[in-house]
Amino acid sequence: MTWGWTGVRGTWGGPDAEGSMDLMVERLGVNWTAITLGALQDTPQSTQIQFRDRPTVTDDEVRWAIRQAKARGLKVCLKPVVNVRNGTWRAHINFFDIDVPPEPTWSQWFASYTEFIVHHARIAAEEGAEMLCIGCEMVQSDRRETQWRALIAEVRAVYDGLVTYNCDKYQEDHVGWWDAVDVISSSGYYPLDDWEKQLDRIEPVVAAFGKPFFFMEAGCPSRVGSPALPNDWNLRGAPSQQAQADWYEAAFTAAARRDWVRGFMLWDWPAKLYDESAAATDDDYCMFGKVAEGVVRSAYAAALRTDVTGRRPSW
Repeated sequence: MTWGWTGVRGTWGGPDAEGSMDLMVERLGVNWTAITLGALQDTPQSTQIQFRDRPTVTDDEVRWAIRQAKARGLKVCLKPVVNVRNGTWRAHINFFDIDVPPEPTWSQWFASYTEFIVHHARIAAEEGAEMLCIGCEMVQSDRRETQWRALIAEVRAVYDGLVTYNCDKYQEDHVGWWDAVDVISSSGYYPLDDWEKQLDRIEPVVAAFGKPFFFMEAGCPSRVGSPALPNDWNLRGAPSQQAQADWYEAAFTAAARRDWVRGFMLWDWPAKLYDESAAATDDDYCMFGKVAEGVVRSAYAAALRTDVTGRRPSW
């Protein structure tokens, strides 16, 4: 389960955050968590990532979260993510492929982004995080293969754990540098009735690169209409716990038929949870206190039993 997004300074620590992590473990039976923080650049064409400034969590807060997760027996993927201050989705961060003075350049952006990622790679190494996610849904940058390979080399100079990159949905077969990471991962926000088709498309990619695969993000809001477009967090619709639960049943059932799908890092579990009595009216991704909570708990329990028996779960 993804914990703590977006990583707002002052919220990682204290009773609310501790209680949130306790409930995530108790209610869902997770064995991994992605400690996930966001840092800002001003516009999609800005070249400076302001990861040391508010509202991003401090290094001490990141270390606190990793330690709290590990104290609860969880394996940790540290996931630093860049966001755009003006609200543009990070997939649209983009620059000219050929430098044009005095326009901003990919090299300027990658210099700042590499500093951001390597800084957190050092924290991941020092705190014993088992995995580091070096990027999330950076669709326009995926084509910059040379610069991604250089970034990964710098990460490996300071961190010896598993390295993954979280490509966006539908992009699994458009990343040409999967050989440079240890684990292939993507955002599995696929429509409820489209899982088989998408898994058919992803499977040859996994086979070609010979790497483990899992969904670094996957989830669905609890609202009417969301199972058909689970990546649209702005979709209008009435709250519906059953809609969310139906989507999870479909995702887990389809994945259970594919031995190469190694798991899910679901989206998401905030550092401060809403009151459980408000679950019926909450229409966001978190499944705390909702029907989907039980679906996830049962699926994860079945997956853990598989570790012992060697049989695929029925979810």
